Amino acid sequence: MDTDRLKEEKERGISIELGFAYLKLNNGRTVGIIDVPGHERFIKNMLAGVGGIDIVLLVIAADEGVMPQTREHLDIIQLLKVDRGVVVITKKDLVDEEWLEMVIEDTRDFVKDTVLENAPLVSVSAIKGEGLDELLKVINQLAVEAEQQAKKYNGPPRLPVDRVFTITGFGTVATGTLLSGQINTGDTLQIYPNGGTYRVRNIQVHGQKVQTAEAGQRVAINLSGLETGVLERGRVLAAPGSMRPTHRLDVKLQYLASAPKPLKNRARVRVYLGSAELLGRVILLDREELEPGAEAFIQLQMEESVASARGDHMVIRSYSPMRTIGGGVVVEPNAIKHKRYREELIKALSTAEKGTPGELLEQYLAANARLCTKDDLVSGTGLTTETVLDALSDLLEQGDAVELAYEGEKTYLSVQVLAKWEDKLEQALVEYHKKFPLREGYPKEELRSRLFPALSNKHFQMLLLGLEQSGNLELQANSVAIYGFTPTPSSAQSIAIKQLEEFFLANPYQPPGWSEAVQEVGLTKDEQEVLNYLLNQGTLVKVADGMFFHQRALAEILALVKNHLAEKGELMLGELRDILQTSRKYALPLLEYMDKEKITRRVGDKRVAGRALSQ
Repeated sequence: MDTDRLKEEKERGISIELGFAYLKLNNGRTVGIIDVPGHERFIKNMLAGVGGIDIVLLVIAADEGVMPQTREHLDIIQLLKVDRGVVVITKKDLVDEEWLEMVIEDTRDFVKDTVLENAPLVSVSAIKGEGLDELLKVINQLAVEAEQQAKKYNGPPRLPVDRVFTITGFGTVATGTLLSGQINTGDTLQIYPNGGTYRVRNIQVHGQKVQTAEAGQRVAINLSGLETGVLERGRVLAAPGSMRPTHRLDVKLQYLASAPKPLKNRARVRVYLGSAELLGRVILLDREELEPGAEAFIQLQMEESVASARGDHMVIRSYSPMRTIGGGVVVEPNAIKHKRYREELIKALSTAEKGTPGELLEQYLAANARLCTKDDLVSGTGLTTETVLDALSDLLEQGDAVELAYEGEKTYLSVQVLAKWEDKLEQALVEYHKKFPLREGYPKEELRSRLFPALSNKHFQMLLLGLEQSGNLELQANSVAIYGFTPTPSSAQSIAIKQLEEFFLANPYQPPGWSEAVQEVGLTKDEQEVLNYLLNQGTLVKVADGMFFHQRALAEILALVKNHLAEKGELMLGELRDILQTSRKYALPLLEYMDKEKITRRVGDKRVAGRALSQ
């Protein structure tokens, strides 16, 4: 299968762009192949294709031996941590046995102390077919190992795009290596770091139409409604909301011993991450320069937004002249700006890099002061779903994390964060109760927007329910209070309230307006607070705008209405006015109030018993 698509490639006999093919092995297994350019001028294109490979075939021609660019290729393989491969000596038919043995010996020396030191070495001749069966056997064994590892990549689907093309009548097609999860026909995918969402119309794997693509496979995807030019190499297709674009990445950097000079703080570099080439600056967190051969935690300050996951590997090249100088692994894909020379920061990054799943999960929960779903934890830590669930179970059992649930959704939170939030809430509630002693509690939405603006209404309710179970909070329909809090009037307010009640009961069926009542008892401040208190306590009942009845008076009225309806079966406005010896001003609002409360039901100009009165 010819992987050279361009006219120039065929004329010059070299690969310039990425080429793609697949190989069917005798056991039925199909292996995807990415042919990357070997010439040093096309290293940039080579880097776009190697991010998702499981097996490397390091090809060295017998008649040429190890070339300068081969050394850079091997550096890149090591930086990307591709530790499974085979060294292939090609064109053995063009040299004699003595020369071939010398090339093999030189090659063994070349890969010594690298990830390919113990890799199988196979000599082949494509013209004569020599060594090909042995090579296929080696590839099959390596493919079995790679397939077993690929099954572990079961997080949300994520596919760095390395090629985009258009087929007439079919639309835009994107290809790449599926790094994790599954993609199904009909799924919705989002273009990262800053694109829209599109439905998967068709999927092909190794030239065959399929319904589902699995992690580790080379995949071609046709997206419905995607216009030409929207998607390009370097973008990532992933589940909507599963990634968070950023301009900062925390990275463990390996600076190659072959680098020509120390790497200085704020050096501008080229970053090859997934299938993307990006520009950024290296922020050294604990030193002013990094010596060749050394490692350090750094922050990459990118010149454009990027979407990545914890554990992603990258290659770094100098800005000019372009040469590979190092590589690294993403430790924190959504980093914040750091102050340099902080020992606790380096410790935290070390845990993020090498800690156990439990330590990593605990640190992530503590650092992300929000309610995290299971999917948040998978995408945020780079761990598999099974690993996250196992580690989470341990943290919950040990009391280092808490689970909150509401309306079918579960979220997780660090106990330290929960304790801080609880203290924050309690302090705010104590201050609120002191300032407004007559109110039942702090209005929920006002409290959320003041203390937890980043939490959705649903997640805030989830938090409150969790804290209520601890026994420190009390929830009302629309407010929150410290457990056991009871609205309590001051001495002066208590006297005024008693006088107000007496004033309302003095004319029970023709109550005064609120302003008149306040003026009568000499209440000069907190008038609205006292009114709300009386309404919340049920002492006064709002019958209409600006009209309040004492609850004892209203109870008497309802009893009179009930008796009248039991005797006569219907009630007219004039009859209620006469029964209460009041005026239309009060009788009509009372009837409308009773209609609203289902005590009566209007039929023409009459009222009959309502549902509430009939029960």
